[in-house]
Amino acid sequence: FFVNYTRTVGTQIQSVIAEYHQSATNRDLADPTGRIVLTVNQPFDNHKGGQLAFGPDGYLYIGLGDGGDFGDPFKNGQNLSTLLGKMLRIDVNSGTPYGIPPDNPFVGQAGKKPEIWAYGFRNPWRFSFDTQKKRLFVGDVGQDAYEEIDIVTAGGNFGWNVMEGKHCYPTGTTCNQ
Repeated sequence: FFVNYTRTVGTQIQSVIAEYHQSATNRDLADPTGRIVLTVNQPFDNHKGGQLAFGPDGYLYIGLGDGGDFGDPFKNGQNLSTLLGKMLRIDVNSGTPYGIPPDNPFVGQAGKKPEIWAYGFRNPWRFSFDTQKKRLFVGDVGQDAYEEIDIVTAGGNFGWNVMEGKHCYPTGTTCNQ
């Protein structure tokens, strides 16, 4: 099984994706010697995302928040060179420590992380798969005025921090919607 947790190393906050197995001696316990699959440094103490789920395609989907603080000051949601503010998709059954599915939208593109499935999220903290129509629904936290539920497509940009929901952010500005 896989878990997403937050830890502090010195003064650095990190999101950690790790794999654990059932104890060989007690089926009600986990073997504490897990394998860290991915670590992501976090700039602030909120908006980490948190959910993990295997999609109908067998790949692991990871929701990661923008790293926190008011308005996404580092613009992580729109920055394709960071994993923050993204939905990720990785292959935990190949590669060391994981593989990249070859049909991920940014594979082979310079300056863009190949793990990214979709971007422009504030804090994609819950998501679910509609296996019949092969859709991914994501609940994303807004800054303070709008929350959203998105139907996520590969490579989709869901607007944060240029937009909050269907509205330009910050309020009173204009943007390319």
